[in-house]
Amino acid sequence: MSDSKTAAQKSGADDAKDGGRPGRRAPLIAAAVAIVAALGITAAVGLGGGDDKTPGTTSGPVADVSGGTDSDKAATVLDRPFAKPDLVLTDTKGQKYDLRTATKGKPTLVYFGYTHCPDVCPLTMSNIAIARKQLPKADQDKLQVVFVTTDPERDTAAELGKWLPAAGDPSFVGLTGDFKTIQAGARSMGIGIDPAKKEGNTVVSMHGAQVIAFSPTTDQGYVLYGESTSADDYAKDLPKLIKGENP
Repeated sequence: MSDSKTAAQKSGADDAKDGGRPGRRAPLIAAAVAIVAALGITAAVGLGGGDDKTPGTTSGPVADVSGGTDSDKAATVLDRPFAKPDLVLTDTKGQKYDLRTATKGKPTLVYFGYTHCPDVCPLTMSNIAIARKQLPKADQDKLQVVFVTTDPERDTAAELGKWLPAAGDPSFVGLTGDFKTIQAGARSMGIGIDPAKKEGNTVVSMHGAQVIAFSPTTDQGYVLYGESTSADDYAKDLPKLIKGENP
């Protein structure tokens, strides 16, 4: 199950070698989510990893995962939801964007990725966009999709403004800013990201590939999706997410 993977992609030469596939992947402790669900038990699963005391590592909070989750479903419903990150960043228009204030009381999907990603990031945005278009117009207007870059040095507001409508939908919000602020926001939801780094002629950006759905009724992140979630999966779940219901 792809919920268990962390997207670690290389742009440039490595993409050509691998036919557009990510250059490498690192395991995410969230793999345990699928395992405990299959066993029909409830467990406390750390979705982050690392040690807060070690610089550059990405330690995340603990999430209670319900063992009653249907293994055929793309969604993992969290018994202990995440608080919405206290993130104030810059949107594609160069304006300040306060995530908590701007999305308060609205169904919201949050994803951390980068524009030079060869496959997982644009595919995720595309799948959500396809599913969104199947909603009634009123529900389309309610849904907030927020893409936060993990590579702010290259992903300027202008760059996000060009990439996001093509990869996903013009209604999607793209955010950039200080990397440490972004990293802390991701970490608060158990999503690990590392600074982009050069390896020869390539730039590597490693990040967790989860989409977190926030309820319009509680403003808490209560549903997790992995990178294998399809457009059909999102299309089936979005009507419930918009109401703040469990998928």
